[in-house]
Amino acid sequence: QIDGQTEARDLDRTEANRELVHNFLIDVMQGKHPEKTPEYFEGDAYLQHNTGIADGLSGLGAALEALGKQGIQMIYDRTHMILAQGDMVLGVSEGTFGGAPTSYYDLWRVENGKIAEHWDVMETIADRSTWQNDNGKF
Repeated sequence: QIDGQTEARDLDRTEANRELVHNFLIDVMQGKHPEKTPEYFEGDAYLQHNTGIADGLSGLGAALEALGKQGIQMIYDRTHMILAQGDMVLGVSEGTFGGAPTSYYDLWRVENGKIAEHWDVMETIADRSTWQNDNGKF
């Protein structure tokens, strides 16, 4: 997941892009208004850097459908922060993946008011009893 654009552009759009991703996280990832999903993308034009998911909104839909058929749910419960600079927006969220507590770090590139590209890191959150410090993920 190291290819693609590496420098932020459209610095004057930082706050608008942060708001777009914030709304996307609530509407789509937290499942408040999943019917709005197509509104966040320019048709099927969407670059995906997660190697387990094909490009395009159709690729994302197919991956989520395949997980569902396996009984695996990817749930976003809470967004802890959204960092933004220009067209690059990072969402730091918490939820579950297949029932396990999970942290989600999603980086999106926004182009012309639509999500155009995505990188991500997911990690299971260890049980608090195993922590070697009190800092936590968030």
